[in-house]
Amino acid sequence: MSDENGTPDTPGGSTGPRPEPLRFFGTTWVHHDGGYAARRVAAAAGSLAAAAVSCLVLRVAYDGLRIAGVGGFVTLLMIVMFAVCSALAFRHTWDAFTRRPDPGRRDSLRGLLAVGFVGSLLAYFFRSLVEAPGEKLHRQEYDTAREEHEKRVTRRSGNPSKKRRRS
Repeated sequence: MSDENGTPDTPGGSTGPRPEPLRFFGTTWVHHDGGYAARRVAAAAGSLAAAAVSCLVLRVAYDGLRIAGVGGFVTLLMIVMFAVCSALAFRHTWDAFTRRPDPGRRDSLRGLLAVGFVGSLLAYFFRSLVEAPGEKLHRQEYDTAREEHEKRVTRRSGNPSKKRRRS
């Protein structure tokens, strides 16, 4: 069973941990069901298409600078800026799939990540070829939470065969 958000209920209606949904995948990453493979293909194709369209938009901007005749130095600065920002955005996005990013650092890099949007789209594309982007991180957190929950439940209930009987 699942609720209206597509999040599976915990077993037996317990109060155990629930998997965190991923963008575009919901909680299909848990058991790789519910069209998981099709969603991965769509996410990869969509991010690659968006990156290609973005490169076309950057090409139009480059042509605009060339037509305006701003000079080679400004054109070179623009190309280097987009290349560096895209590389940094790729790395930041790729790292965010394996560990939680620091919110303060992410806020300070917001402008850089906006300029380097092509790098973020490419990181999403390449990660979609392997898994749902962020699946590894969420699976580790979910498995850890489930193990801790099972330990707590076992500790509370204990092993009935080891309990002393009162006479």
